[in-house]
Parts: sequence; C-alpha cells; structure tokens
Amino acid sequence: MSNTSDDLFTREDPIFANKELLEINHLPGERRIVGRDDEIADLAAAVNPAIFGQSPSNVLIYGKTGTGKSLCAKYVSQRLVETAREEDVEATFAYVDCAQDTTETQAVQTIADSVNEPDVTEIKVPDKGLSTSTYYKRLWRILDAQYDVVLILLDEIDKLSDDDILMQLSRAGEAGKIDDCKLGVLGISNKIQYKDRMDERVKSSLCEREFVFPPYDANQLRNIMEARSDAFRDGILEPSTIPRAAALAAREHGDARKAIDILRYAGEIAQSEGARTVREEFVTQARERAETDRFRELIRGSTPHSRYVLQALAILSLSSDRQEGFRTSRVYEVYENICEGQGSDTLSLRRVRDLLKEHAFLDIIEQSKHSGGSAEGSYTKHQLLEDPGVVKEVLTEETAT
Repeated sequence: MSNTSDDLFTREDPIFANKELLEINHLPGERRIVGRDDEIADLAAAVNPAIFGQSPSNVLIYGKTGTGKSLCAKYVSQRLVETAREEDVEATFAYVDCAQDTTETQAVQTIADSVNEPDVTEIKVPDKGLSTSTYYKRLWRILDAQYDVVLILLDEIDKLSDDDILMQLSRAGEAGKIDDCKLGVLGISNKIQYKDRMDERVKSSLCEREFVFPPYDANQLRNIMEARSDAFRDGILEPSTIPRAAALAAREHGDARKAIDILRYAGEIAQSEGARTVREEFVTQARERAETDRFRELIRGSTPHSRYVLQALAILSLSSDRQEGFRTSRVYEVYENICEGQGSDTLSLRRVRDLLKEHAFLDIIEQSKHSGGSAEGSYTKHQLLEDPGVVKEVLTEETAT
C-alpha cells in the first residue's frame, strides 16, 4: 500500500506558529492580560489577606461576556496560591462552571473533587451516588485536612438553580463547618441584575466586595490581539488586519473572546484560500463565521419548536426597524405560520412562553416587562441579542437538515 499521507496532511502550518494562543480556554501569561490592570489590582486587594492564612473577602464580579472576568479571577487566584506558598501558607482554588454544574450537588462535588488529594486525605469523591450533605461533609474534611485557605470561583453564578451552595460556602466558617481552613468565594456573572434576585442572607455574606468589568474599547482590543499576534508566523498579519478586527469588535460588543475568535477565523480563512498573508478583507468574513459558529453552538441540541420560536423572532426583527422587542402574542403568530409551513402541530402559548424564557436564560434573547395600564395590563417583550440575519441563516440550515 502506498503512503499518501504527505498528500493528505500539511506537516508545517504556513499561517499559525502557536494557534493555542487564540483558543478561548487558553489562560495567558501576565504580559498577555491587557487593559485590566485596575481590575486585577482590586481583586488582589480583596483576597490579599489569604496569603497570610486569613479570610479573603467574598467578591461578586459583574460584566458582559468577554470582558475578562474569568481570566482575571483565575490569574489572581493562581498568583495568590504561588505567593501564599512563599509565606508557608497552603492555598488553592477551585473553579466551577455553573453553566455546566447547575445544581448544588453537582457544584459541591466538582469543588470537593478538584481540591482533594486522596493520597493525603484518604477521602474519595465519586462523580455521583452520594447525597448532597455527604458531599459537603467530605468537602469540609478535605479543606481542613489539606489547606489553610481556599478560593472558590463560581463562574456564571447566575446559572445556579438556587442559592443554597452560596449560603453553605459563604458561611462555612461562621457555622463551624470548617475549623482550620479559611474560605473565600468569587462569584462571576454576566448579569448585573443578578444580585437583585439573591436571598438576602446570601447577599449580606457573599457581596462583601463588588466589581464591574466594563466592555473593552477599540484600543484595548487592539492591544489584546497584538499581545497574541505571535500565534501567527512572522510577517503573516498585514498591518491593517488587527486594527480592523478591533474596530469591528469594539463597535459591536467590546467582547475580547469574540475579537480573538475573529482573528483566529481570519487566519483559518487565509489558510483555506492558500493566501500568503492574513488580509483585512478576511476579517469581515471571519466576523460572520464567528457569529454563526457561536450561535450554532448555543442552539446545539435544541428541539425543533425551540428553533421555530427563535426563527419567528428573527423574522420579526428583520422585517422591522423597532429595537424594543416584540410581544409574546406577536411572536406566537409568526411561530404558528412557521409550524404550518413545516407541517407541524403548534405548542400552546404557555409552552412557547417557557421556550422564550429558556432562550433568555441562555442570553440568546432579552425579555422586558411592560405595563399597558388598566386597559391592557402587563405584558412581556422579547428581543434578540444575536444578529437576526445570523439566527435566521443558521435556523434555516438546521430546518433543512
């Protein structure tokens, strides 16, 4: 059999030198964290007592997606662990993605498992099969057996099904659950109104310090991308490429993740077209591809009717200049037409309301309450947070497959 691998695979990437620098889950070094010096300093000050084995402040961090909240929280936590070690203080941190671990049991299991060293503690933390209270008991034993200080990072904290774990963590020392270990909680949320729905007891203990991360401006986004430009080979990026990507991202969202996505996709487009450089024109194509891929990921696994509801909202958005959203009843009318075109029975208005709430939970749409006075009563309006053209394009593809 002849070896055709050289014809099939490229052994040397002509565009990228270190593509990992452009991956979303890559935690960059200090010199690559741009435009967040003040926020890092504020976070460090809040948890500074931990390096001496004292209790750090509990912190709630707000800001839109892609404003560096998780990045800075992880960076400060890593630096705290290193600095505490120099002071002979045993510290660590646990990271929980609350969009994935939405229940109290899932979250506490993740925390216990991530900080546990079974060879030291002789404690097992199975993936499942234990009651919530048993997971907590094992967590408290692990913390006291191994550490002086632990930080718990709860990312997308607003996705938790309830506040129970926040109550347990923020009051563990006060309640006598742990004796030798100090515990701090860093909650991270994309929703600035999240605190308004918290239990008052949790609010008083968790919100000792609060920080808001603003969106990045064009200069900051440009610096962020330039700090990662060595992801590409020398001379591959044309001088106008990064400024164009930064301007696009700043104008639309100020989201560093999306900006980095755009830069990576622009490189991939250059790669696929056999171009010698990553040109400015590839940035516009990359922006469209990044938005499409991101939305496709958001709706992966959704039901047909869930998609029909979004398609209805996209159609309304594209056919109107109004920016304040559309009433549930109007969305339902268009949804009925889509179902008829698909030969599908419609769901009830109540179920469609539930589907719209689910999309709001995922930050695909935004809901706002309105009062129509005594004649109309209150009603809800729904507005797409995604580009309606992208939404319609992806959903049309999904319907056809």
